[in-house]
Parts: sequence; C-alpha cells; structure tokens
Amino acid sequence: MLLFARRGNSTMRLRGGRGWVVAMSAKAATRAALAEKIAAASTLAQKHQVTDLLPVPEPLAPLFPAGGLQRGSSLAVGGSTSLLVALLAAVSQAGSWCAVVGLPALGVVAAAEAGVSVDRLALVRDPGSDPAGVVGALLDGVDLVAVGDPGVLGLAEVRRLAARARQRGAVLVGVGAWPGADLRLSLTDAVWHGVGHGDGRLRQRRVTVVAEGRGSAARPRRVSVLLPTPDGRIAPFVTPARPEPLTRTPAVRIRQVVPTLVPVSSAAEPLRAAAEAG
Repeated sequence: MLLFARRGNSTMRLRGGRGWVVAMSAKAATRAALAEKIAAASTLAQKHQVTDLLPVPEPLAPLFPAGGLQRGSSLAVGGSTSLLVALLAAVSQAGSWCAVVGLPALGVVAAAEAGVSVDRLALVRDPGSDPAGVVGALLDGVDLVAVGDPGVLGLAEVRRLAARARQRGAVLVGVGAWPGADLRLSLTDAVWHGVGHGDGRLRQRRVTVVAEGRGSAARPRRVSVLLPTPDGRIAPFVTPARPEPLTRTPAVRIRQVVPTLVPVSSAAEPLRAAAEAG
C-alpha cells in the first residue's frame, strides 16, 4: 500500500515502512504513484478472470439487485466509514484492487483489522488541486474507487467520472451525497450494545442498512446487521428467540372414594354368636 502526505508544495511518498522518502513536486509524485499502482492493478487483472460483479459482504447481498456491485455502476454510501470499509474488505479479499481518495480519517490499522487487504489498497489522502484527474486516472486500472468528499467535485465532473467508470468497468463510490448514483446506501436505527447500568464497553452496533436507487433498485430494501461486530467486521443480525410461554398442566380429577362405615353393633354380631355357641 502507498501512502501520500503533502508538505507545503511538495509531496513525500512513503512505502512499506522501510524508510525511503523522495521529495518531489506534488503533481509529479501523484502521477508517478498512480502510474505504478495502475500498472500493478492491470497486471493483476490479466491474471484473474474479470466478472461483471464485484463481491459484497454476504449480509448486504440482498440489498443489491444483482447480488453484488455491478461493474460500471456508481454507489453512494451515506456518510458511514464503517460501511465503506466493509465493502472494501469484500472486494479486496476477492483479489480486486481498491482506491480511496480524499478520506484522511480512514485508519489503515482499523481497515486491516476489519478485513481489508491493504496490499491491494491505494490510499490518496490529499488529491491536491485536481481531484477529478486523480479519480479518473485510478478508474483506468482500479476495480473500485471511493471518493471521501464528493463535494469537492462539480456536477459536470461527477457525470464525467461516472461515464468513465462505465467505460472502464470500474465501480465508483461516493461517501456522502453523490448526484445520479445508481444505488444509495444509508444507515438507520443504530443501537449500540455492551454497556450495562453505568458500566461496560461498547462492543457492537446493530443498524438497519437501507438501499434505494434507480431501475431494479427503485424499491427500497433493508437488512439489519451488526456493524461493527466485536472484532470490527460485519455480520447478520439475528433476532433473539422469544421464550416459549409456560403451558398449564391440565387439571386431573381425583375421584374421591368415600369408605362405607359399618355400625359397631353389626360388626360385633358374629363374635357374640360364636361365644354363645361355645
């Protein structure tokens, strides 16, 4: 994975944590790094069969009419970094390349813990003065490109990038409002679990993910998931089973047996007759 950090009018490129730093102009550094990443992604694409769909996390599959991310489409993720990371994890684990542009708050360690294959992730924290050019270059060779702040792009640029994604067979993802997106995902009904009466830790969050869009996705769909789980990933939410109601034991009638009382005088008659006979 390549990280880019801007300092004044220059850019430092840091690679692999082994400590080589090259100072160069911002535009030259960006172009060189993108060319390297696109070449690597193109080489990988030649080794793997390209399908029409990119995978999504299994709990979210019902939200997508085709069962996955359709190549050439655009997607808007409603302001949730955790939802974006879940999508990146599914795509990168399948061997595809991802890029994130203009989202400096994305933590690499947290993304790796959530399942993202960071060796197939290009992270451009600051795209500089030409974000549309950076995104467009990445769409030429990367399977999924996410834009952290679509507001920096004009409407005309958004339309051009969407057309380029269709042409190149890539998926364009905008975090936040993305005009004209084929599908929009948003989170509602978030409930955190883990905290008791004044103590404990936030361990997991139950949310409802809603999808709505155009065409076959015009009808809203929704699923309830755990995002994040205690290990920082995504899982389906299973409604706890209700305890079965207690059943009453049917009453058993006990027939009362009333003993027959024999008068004492009657019981003594055989004894008296035996005594007289003796």
